[in-house]
Amino acid sequence: MSGKTGKPKQGKNVRALALQVIMQTLEEDQYCDQVLHRVLAENADLTRQDRAFLTRLSEGTVERCLELDEWIGQYSKVPLRKMKPVIRCILRMAVYQFRYMDQVPNHAACDEAVRLVMKRGMQGLRGFVNGVLRGIERHLDELIFPDRSNFKEYARIRYSMPPWIIEYLLQEYSQDQVEQILQSYLERDHSICVRCNQFLGHWEPSRVSGPQKGTEVVASSVIPCPFGEDQGEYDIGRIQEVRDSLERQGVQVQEGSLFPEAMRLKGYDRLGELDAFRQGWIQVQAESSMVVGRVSGIRPGQTVIDVCAAPGGKTVHAADLLQGKGTLLSCDLSEKKVQLIRENLDRTGAETATLYKQDARVMREEWIGTADVLIADLPCSGLGVLGGKCDIKYHTDRGDVTALAKLQREILQTVSRYVKPGGVLLYSTCTMGAEENQNNAVWIRENLPFQPESIEDCLPAKLQGRTGKQGYLQILPTDQTDGFFVAKFRRNREEADDGKDRY
Repeated sequence: MSGKTGKPKQGKNVRALALQVIMQTLEEDQYCDQVLHRVLAENADLTRQDRAFLTRLSEGTVERCLELDEWIGQYSKVPLRKMKPVIRCILRMAVYQFRYMDQVPNHAACDEAVRLVMKRGMQGLRGFVNGVLRGIERHLDELIFPDRSNFKEYARIRYSMPPWIIEYLLQEYSQDQVEQILQSYLERDHSICVRCNQFLGHWEPSRVSGPQKGTEVVASSVIPCPFGEDQGEYDIGRIQEVRDSLERQGVQVQEGSLFPEAMRLKGYDRLGELDAFRQGWIQVQAESSMVVGRVSGIRPGQTVIDVCAAPGGKTVHAADLLQGKGTLLSCDLSEKKVQLIRENLDRTGAETATLYKQDARVMREEWIGTADVLIADLPCSGLGVLGGKCDIKYHTDRGDVTALAKLQREILQTVSRYVKPGGVLLYSTCTMGAEENQNNAVWIRENLPFQPESIEDCLPAKLQGRTGKQGYLQILPTDQTDGFFVAKFRRNREEADDGKDRY
């Protein structure tokens, strides 16, 4: 959310809708993406420009909240904690427009803030809000951050990051690395990353022989995957056809940085209106998450189990690698989460999968010893995806990390038994601390009948030369994708006399 952009709305009061999103996120502890989705759905008549302005103002204000509070605190005689919640949020929203939306005149942002105060029936506070905002506006060029010598306080305000996260990252990375990570969160361009399905999707029979450009039929070009053995093939022709379809609908398409089938999309309104999405040719998935499928070695005919699978990106990737041949079992804790997986499978035409509502901590006896590949992308603190989810940092604390690491081991103790002798266990998270990542990989090796397996040859060149030969990889947001961890293990083949695997 860096850079001053945006455009004010003429007509329907989009700022009032943004205030609703910001209030429910920052003051009522709801999740910004869920609130924003609901508000957009309830106001389906908004223009594309309105939707973009609403999204930018809502997410940006939430993302920069700690920084905005600092500036407000410097020019308000009333401490923020003593303000009415709606006044706090109106001030935050206006200051965000001052600092980061240069197409919005400062006087317009101030006037609209006062109107919102009036609209909320707080006429007695209009002068207070106007005074604070005018004071900040007059001194915008004088606002400075704390000296970098006090790095924790500097980073808290400069990157609007809760202190515990800064302290936690400093235990793992150097101060320069931490600042680069924090900066990368704010520099995300907020395009959406998708993976082009190689076998899934509802393709028209006329396209089987290759993609079409006008009246010319272009032969499909299939090349081996460049990331080691058993990693399948890339249909370059299909990837190009998907790109052509997206660009015909006005989407800005940029190649991924890690995988040929990855694309970054911008310049569209609703994802569901794109032909490539509706037909199941693409699946929303971060490139870091695609690493799981690429190092898995999944082949047609195998049995794959994906636990904690919602919203289904890795399940769909597994189905694509199975090419419709094999067994795919996918589950998550609630019916709501299972429904998200179901929607993605139905849209992409993945008929291989069977879905279950299942607590991953509870054993399913019929699954024991059946999986060639088990995908365990487990609940985590989510520190790797802070750049794409503006409010995660406000919903968690240091104690949650320890609790989640314990939960992960509890789940692994159960689901590891689903892997057959010689089968593969893939453990992954979207976070960056050793407690949930490397330490759990060590725990698997020391407590379960598995051995690490090198993933080096399955990785793109950009990610090689790190720790892939040791069977795991920590991806950082500075790798131009989400922070992510993946570890690969092979189950021991030795069995006890009674035919059951040793534990």
